[in-house]
This record gives sequence, structure tokens and C-alpha cells, in this order.
Amino acid sequence: MARVRLTEFNDRVVLRFGTAYGASVLADHVLTGFGGRTAAQAIEEGVEPREVWRALCVDFDVPRDQW
Repeated sequence: MARVRLTEFNDRVVLRFGTAYGASVLADHVLTGFGGRTAAQAIEEGVEPREVWRALCVDFDVPRDQW
């Protein structure tokens, strides 16, 4: 599994969700299986951005080829 840098993670969020909605997704959406944490909280607590991106993809039904 390739590592995803934080800048690439942020780029993917903006490309998929847009700037404003992407910021809301990161701050407000509680990720399934991450102990009640949002994506922003998980990243801040040191969770690998790749894992957070995959969790967002699952929660928002992002097509697998965009993971």
C-alpha cells in the first residue's frame, strides 16, 4: 500500500468534494470505524492520510478507481 502525503490527501479531498464542502467533510463528518473521530481529528492524531482517505471513500461511496 502506497503512502499518501498530506498534501496529496488534501488535493484528493478538494478534487472529489470541492473546497468548501471538502472542508466541511473533513471537520464535520464522523468517520465509520474511527472511534467517533472526524477526518481532521484522525489526521491530527497521526492516522495515516491514506487510511483516512479510504475511510472517506467508503463513507461517501467514492468509486474504487478513485481511491
